[in-house]
Amino acid sequence: MITPAPAPDDAAASATASPDAAVPVVGIGASAGGLDPICEFLASVPPASGMAYVVAQHVDAQHQDILTQLLQRVTPMPVSEVQDGMALMPDRVYVVPARGQLSLDGDRFALQPPPARRTDHLAIDRLFMALAEHGPGHAVGVVLSGMGADGTLGLKAIRETGGLTMAQLPPSARFESMPASAIGAGVVDVVAPPAELARHALDWWRRDDGIVAGGDALRQRDALQQMYQLLQSQTGANFADYKLSTVMRRIERRMKVHQCRELPDYIVFLRANPGEVDLLFKELLIGVTNFFRGPKVWEYLIETALPQLLARHPQGAAFKAWVPACSTGEEAYTLAISFHEVLAQLRPTAQYTLQIFATDLDDDAVTRARQGVFSAAIRDDVGERRLQRYFVATDSGGYRIRKDIRNTIIFARQNIISDPPFTKLDLLCCRNLLIYFTAKLQRDLIPLFHYALKQDGLLLLGSAETPGEFTELFAPLNAAARVYRRLEASINHVASYFPTRVSNVSAPSVIASDLPSMNGNLQTQVEQQLLKKHTPAAVLLNVHGDILYIHGRTGAYLEPAAGKANWNIHAMAREGLRHELAGLLKRAMQGEGAPSVRGLIQRDAAGNPATAVDMTAEAMAADSPLAGAVLVTFASVAVPAERRRPRSRNPQLLELEQQLAQARLEIQAVRNEMQASREELKSANEELQSTNEELQSTNEELTTSKEEMQSLNEELYTVNAELQSKVDDLSMVNGDMKNLLNSTDVATIFLDSELRIRRFTDRATQIYKLIPGDVQRPLGDIVNDLDYPELQDDAREVLRTLVYSERQIPTRSGGWYTVRIMPYRTVDNVIDGVVVTFINISEAKQLEARLRLIQGTPE
Repeated sequence: MITPAPAPDDAAASATASPDAAVPVVGIGASAGGLDPICEFLASVPPASGMAYVVAQHVDAQHQDILTQLLQRVTPMPVSEVQDGMALMPDRVYVVPARGQLSLDGDRFALQPPPARRTDHLAIDRLFMALAEHGPGHAVGVVLSGMGADGTLGLKAIRETGGLTMAQLPPSARFESMPASAIGAGVVDVVAPPAELARHALDWWRRDDGIVAGGDALRQRDALQQMYQLLQSQTGANFADYKLSTVMRRIERRMKVHQCRELPDYIVFLRANPGEVDLLFKELLIGVTNFFRGPKVWEYLIETALPQLLARHPQGAAFKAWVPACSTGEEAYTLAISFHEVLAQLRPTAQYTLQIFATDLDDDAVTRARQGVFSAAIRDDVGERRLQRYFVATDSGGYRIRKDIRNTIIFARQNIISDPPFTKLDLLCCRNLLIYFTAKLQRDLIPLFHYALKQDGLLLLGSAETPGEFTELFAPLNAAARVYRRLEASINHVASYFPTRVSNVSAPSVIASDLPSMNGNLQTQVEQQLLKKHTPAAVLLNVHGDILYIHGRTGAYLEPAAGKANWNIHAMAREGLRHELAGLLKRAMQGEGAPSVRGLIQRDAAGNPATAVDMTAEAMAADSPLAGAVLVTFASVAVPAERRRPRSRNPQLLELEQQLAQARLEIQAVRNEMQASREELKSANEELQSTNEELQSTNEELTTSKEEMQSLNEELYTVNAELQSKVDDLSMVNGDMKNLLNSTDVATIFLDSELRIRRFTDRATQIYKLIPGDVQRPLGDIVNDLDYPELQDDAREVLRTLVYSERQIPTRSGGWYTVRIMPYRTVDNVIDGVVVTFINISEAKQLEARLRLIQGTPE
């Protein structure tokens, strides 16, 4: 743990600071209603915590000094506004200026000028991101009361670098939008009232010793296996093939949050708190992504790779792409934007489309990706031109992806390790995912990518990823950009991935120098040859007859239908099989086991029997991974001898055959109409969905109008709170002044430049008949006991000459007063009236009269 620096000045701090000993920093972000929780948080921090505290609040620049003064009242730590080049020291509180962008250069603050075009309040996000970069694992982010969503992205950055993220308990916040946004995004570790948050921050930083190091290795390994089992049973995800260092780093962070000393203790905590299993699951997924990450990759894709892909299909094409581990969708949207830009540059006459399948294991991330709404922070990644072209500003200050770009992407939950892949792809973008997997799992996934791509399809990998040993499957197009082209290869190179393989099976060690060299496991090679020669052709269908998967050679039974591409089996089945296939599927779906049709005759062009086909349909069991699907197998058999003779020319038989053919045509027509109706219903459903989205968009616009008004009000609320504090100070000063004036026992009247009464002391009411309602009345209108009709003339003379006047004036009741008239000077040294004081000298005059009487001196 870092001890507080004893030197009080910045120079001393600079001398002792080093990159290896970064100062732990707590970033505090708040907006409307945030003054009280900030004060409550800082008041709960001991003066020697060893941490620095940086406060960012949405406040106008002219009220910045007030915020600094108010915070200084609640904490013994020095509070100061951040200046460019100022050293970051522990046990200090720093207030981020309202204007400018803050960053940290080592242990010194750096302030840049604000952007030319100001977006919504992002000061808290900028602060948190700077702290995340300052020292991984040394930053704590705290989001308190406020409107909007500022701070959510910053907390995500702190969490990804191993820091602690906290938010105020929403019911305890005057405005709960900011903490609720961060909590809803799943980036908050601790939710509590402000005073408790301060305690959590201190406990987290002091909990610095080796957490997992204790205990024997066998006990730790057993605990790790139990954790894997808990994760798999509750989330369905198996993290056993993730790199151990990555997994342990994330586990240690969660253990530090919950103050668990050893891994077995954390397992006990997991079993008692199922919600923590979900939090650990999200932590292990490492959802790091942003738009146009790695600009060189996208430059090469836009300038070279995609134009070449279009050039290979001059008549137009419908391309397919897959983005596994898409997180919140930035990478998928980047690919869609890049394809759209290429079309805009080339302006081809043929029609090209791109369908993108974006998948991830995290349901919450997929849901956010479907919404296509991002914060204003994407401006730096996307750029102003793309932002204006492909995004629409929302009332909440973020940006929504344009609808035509959104419609090119289908988001879904998928586990790339265990779920079937998408196939017949032209492009596969899997960047910065393999680096988290073990070498074994990487060796399984590269052949999977080869299987999923078409010939010459493109594979995009991360900057630290390569196909490794599979040089016969992929060739580099641009090694720097990590773009690879799929090569045609033998099935032996990719067979090791498919479900037929048996894991961890080792054949007896034999010496067979006369056997040809084989790549891969011998058992796998034999199994593939048997499957190739002895398993029938088959297709897997959904309940609507759409083909999901094709096994073996099905060309003798299925053929693509003319016109728009249609992967429905009723449209692809060859003549002679189509009408029997419909009944067969219906029987299978009704639960008749595995019904079959045998000996269906397929005729040649002359109408003579050519081949016979056996078909079997089997509905998959409800408890199997393929539940709801139907497997149809085809097998060619010899045509029976009695059916090989040419068709008879008997007129009656010909008429029956014609009637049968006509009936088949009518059935096919009805089936085509049903298919067309189904397509129309699907189109109508899509239109209804689109209408629903538009209505939702309208509803969002209406609801965000309220948010906009609240956002406009938050500045006023903050200013009002600060001004109220100022008013309280002024009231206190006013009370002090009034008591001071009354305690002098001197009658005093303050007049403005028009000789109207501004203020008077209680003693003045004995000379002038003054009441509180006389304020702002001319002094000459007030009845008085003085024999001094020239008072107003003397006051005007003082205003003209600025020379004070002093006279001894008698009263009608026999008393005497020294009347002194002096100019009234404002704080800015401006003459704005006069001050008239009345000092009672009656006793002095009486003594003077007696003395003269004694001395015999005439008056």
